[in-house]
Amino acid sequence: MIVIFGAGGQVGQELACACSAQGVRYRAFSRAEVDIADPEAVAQALRRIGGAVAVNAAGYTNVDLAEADVLQATRCNVRGPSVLAEACAAAGVPLIHLSTDYVFDGKAAAAYLENDATRPLSIYGQTKLDGEEAVQARQPEHVILRISWIFSAFGKNVLKTVLRLSRERDELRFVADQRGCPTATADIAEAILAIAPRFAAREPIVGTYHFASDAATTWFDFVNHVVEAQAPFTGRRPRVIPITTNEYPTPARRPANSVLDSRLFARTFGLRARPWQDRVDEVVRRLLTAPAEAA
Repeated sequence: MIVIFGAGGQVGQELACACSAQGVRYRAFSRAEVDIADPEAVAQALRRIGGAVAVNAAGYTNVDLAEADVLQATRCNVRGPSVLAEACAAAGVPLIHLSTDYVFDGKAAAAYLENDATRPLSIYGQTKLDGEEAVQARQPEHVILRISWIFSAFGKNVLKTVLRLSRERDELRFVADQRGCPTATADIAEAILAIAPRFAAREPIVGTYHFASDAATTWFDFVNHVVEAQAPFTGRRPRVIPITTNEYPTPARRPANSVLDSRLFARTFGLRARPWQDRVDEVVRRLLTAPAEAA
């Protein structure tokens, strides 16, 4: 049994679909059903379900808005994981907690390893790092999974924004000096489903892992691929213009390099993310041949 908290988000929805498709027993709670920052609500949910592996897919993910909305970002990304971790420890339920590549400052020349020094540049990144530390302190049976540049057919993400803009504009401008690893939520769901049975068997897998596509790219190149993938369906091919981060100032600073090295996860769980280009093609095809899902 997998208990999903934050079931209304991109990863939560994808994970629920993957569980259904693979016949994995699960229970999914949206924030409206269980606020992970509410100790009694979390404790009641875990008592009702019984033995399980919990997944924290909840979180405050608006990187720029977090700069002004510090209290809410802290509540969702620090207090919530802290409360959930403590409740999981009390119930004897292992916890899989999702974090982010934005815990790094982007100054490294190579891909980041799990034990590299963290130094967030934004409130969002800092709250996610604080959330990691809260989980580590309160639930010894944990896996922290740092993920990167996620996209899916669900919710709001850059891929879906590009599909919309491609219908509306003849020219798109995206930064070409930030590098990362686009990762489909379908792969993240598979990663979680690879972790869960190992936890259920009480194997010694506790720790922090990176899980992202092996192929690093820039937002500019990612957007170019999305535009090319959607063109056969729409007949639209807007021009994509590379710009620098300085030409597109945002409230929150982003790391120039947030590439994650995922080899530890591959060695431990025998799984790698599929090439992001293939996953982009799948998601674009899904959205543009089933328009009702694009909302």
